[in-house]
Amino acid sequence: MNMSPAQLSFPDSHSPESAPHNESLHSDEVLLDAYSTAVIRAVERVSPAVVKIDVKKAGRVRGGSGSGFVFTPDGLVLTNSHVVHDAGSIHLIFADGQSASATLVGEDPDTDTAVLRADSTVLTPAALGKSQNVKVGQLAIAVGNPYGFQFTVTAGVVSALGRSMRSASGRMMDEIIQTDAALNPGNSGGPLVNSQGEVIGINTATILPAQGICFAIGIDTAKFVASQLLQYGRVRRSWIGIAGQNVPLPRRLVYEYKLPINTAVLINEVYPESPAAQAGLLPGDIIVAFGERNTAGIDELHRLLTADAANRSTTLTILRGVARRQLQIVPLPKEG
Repeated sequence: MNMSPAQLSFPDSHSPESAPHNESLHSDEVLLDAYSTAVIRAVERVSPAVVKIDVKKAGRVRGGSGSGFVFTPDGLVLTNSHVVHDAGSIHLIFADGQSASATLVGEDPDTDTAVLRADSTVLTPAALGKSQNVKVGQLAIAVGNPYGFQFTVTAGVVSALGRSMRSASGRMMDEIIQTDAALNPGNSGGPLVNSQGEVIGINTATILPAQGICFAIGIDTAKFVASQLLQYGRVRRSWIGIAGQNVPLPRRLVYEYKLPINTAVLINEVYPESPAAQAGLLPGDIIVAFGERNTAGIDELHRLLTADAANRSTTLTILRGVARRQLQIVPLPKEG
């Protein structure tokens, strides 16, 4: 049957039939605009602090490059230890094209963290957030220099928290942030930031050939390490010989034992012949206190394992199943 033009009907933007579709499109556009705006603002806030790091090794050994970021106005820079290890000279390039030389203040291969001092002053530092406040699923933005492409931005989400991975020194690094914000060689040492442009981690590694599995050192760990490097030139610590992760505590146990914390440290691995093994700790135990101090997370436990704690018997409070137990442990010295 032939139909005349008068009989044909095409919904337009003013017809009721098209309203739900157009409302959906409008909603998507608003969400995309909000996402874009959040990323743009975060990048604008952190970019003045981001640096490209070019390293020349001593002798004829080939150098390399990486990323970093200024965290104090007088030119202190955070980056990865593996980016600047054994550097003969260090050269920084800023987002505005300015450049500066830098010297190594100190490094800690155990956490893959290093502090540099730029010879420029009155720089714009990055705002540092708190990795303990990071949530799975939140926006994560990486800024760095992958393969020499300066000041590249990638965005994704925080995929997981409390990961463990082994550093170049062989030590297990805890409280690692996993993200799917794309990282490549050259991103190492650059900032991972939240939607406010606050640094929540230092980008450090990827798993190849996997895609979307990238890791960053929590900024709380980096702050502690930086303070030790600035004060002592190295990290002074003790160790007990475990690998662990942060976990929420069951409400029933928090109430029953009147615990002042809602999270604690779950032991994933106990190293043979370590202080933890000698104290009788087992995988699956949850550490809730070291001495008189509560341990709401791995970072907090690390801060308590100072050089002063070495060779001293300390009470470790744990949950084993639903039972609360106290064990005596003697941490050993560990020089970083």
